Amino acid sequence: MNKIEHIGIAVKDLEKSNSLFASLFGESHYKIEEVASEGVKTSFFKSGPNKIELLEATKPDSPIAKFIEKKGEGIHHIAFAVDNIKEEIKRLQGEGFIVLNETPKKGADNKLVAFLHPKTTNGVLIELCQEIEE
Repeated sequence: MNKIEHIGIAVKDLEKSNSLFASLFGESHYKIEEVASEGVKTSFFKSGPNKIELLEATKPDSPIAKFIEKKGEGIHHIAFAVDNIKEEIKRLQGEGFIVLNETPKKGADNKLVAFLHPKTTNGVLIELCQEIEE
């Protein structure tokens, strides 16, 4: 894992949260994107070299909707940049981590993503991200 790629925060209302974080960071989000397959709308902010991803559910049965229902708004995941997501998945499985999606899928912000089950990471949902080469 190279670095923290971003921190994902589950929110009920993306528009309100965009205003809140724009006030916090002193500048507006740089991208809004919907990932229909995951039932989520995302908004990205930069603060120096760091990125924050706000996540709003677009379907009542989406993972974000379920997370907010169970735990409320707040930090949903920490994402780490990797060079080769398939190799990293194999390495982590060999170390005993449970990977929620063994085949990487297209996520927001031009990334291939895979998630590690929080039961194997001290309760923290970990996302692996690899930039999609075009």
